[in-house]
Amino acid sequence: MSNNKQLEFPKAIIPIIFLVIVGLILFSKAFVTVDRGEAGVLWKRFGGGVVVDAPPMGEGFHIVAPWNKVDIYNVRQQNMFIKDMEVLSSNGLEIKLDVSILYQPKIDELGLLHKTKGENYLDVVIIPEVRSAGRSIVGRYTPEQLYSSKRDVIQREIFDEVSKKALGQYVQINDILVRDVTLPPTIKEAIERKLKQEQESLEYEFRLITADKEAQKQRIEAQGKADANRILSASLTDKILQDKGIEATLELARSPNSKIIVVGSSKDGLPLILGNN
Repeated sequence: MSNNKQLEFPKAIIPIIFLVIVGLILFSKAFVTVDRGEAGVLWKRFGGGVVVDAPPMGEGFHIVAPWNKVDIYNVRQQNMFIKDMEVLSSNGLEIKLDVSILYQPKIDELGLLHKTKGENYLDVVIIPEVRSAGRSIVGRYTPEQLYSSKRDVIQREIFDEVSKKALGQYVQINDILVRDVTLPPTIKEAIERKLKQEQESLEYEFRLITADKEAQKQRIEAQGKADANRILSASLTDKILQDKGIEATLELARSPNSKIIVVGSSKDGLPLILGNN
């Protein structure tokens, strides 16, 4: 009989062990940790599903009912890179864009985002909107405009359009950057040749303008010298020249150097210097 009691004892504690294990599992699910840069959305099994009328769970440790569930979202700014996004230019040529999207979910509307879009909201909302805006906006420009002067304009227009469409989608678009524009090789080479020719033409025009300005400067300087000489010649009368000669003679006479001065011997009546040592 003692042997039968020993066999019955383990069977009696099996339900208790089972209940303890279930309790531990449920108890472990009651603890939720939200990491840095994250937020949690609560889903109530018996309380209406996703909680949308209360702020999401912030960073730190939380206790929830074990039959409920918490979905964790990264709420920091994130970067999504789309490589070789195919679009068409205004003349129907295929263009490829490399685009970076800086985005993040709106924390206050995280419950609505989870309920209506889900955790893969990037593929559901943002990427389709960027592709749609890219096709629409790039189709307004020629390949030459895309390659050279209009890249910043296109980038801003794509950002503006995607930002407007994202307003009611519970996400925030912080910036959109067009990293690269890839054209068909033949088109790219033709554009580069044209740009090079335009640059050479501009350089030639600059040299012509510079040479013309230099010639004009020389003409002005020559004209100024000619005018100065003419005015000087007109002002030097015989009387003025004679007075200047007398002044020079007096200065020479006062100098300590030996000299011979004959007064009134030259044809204009000025003193004539015969010699000096």
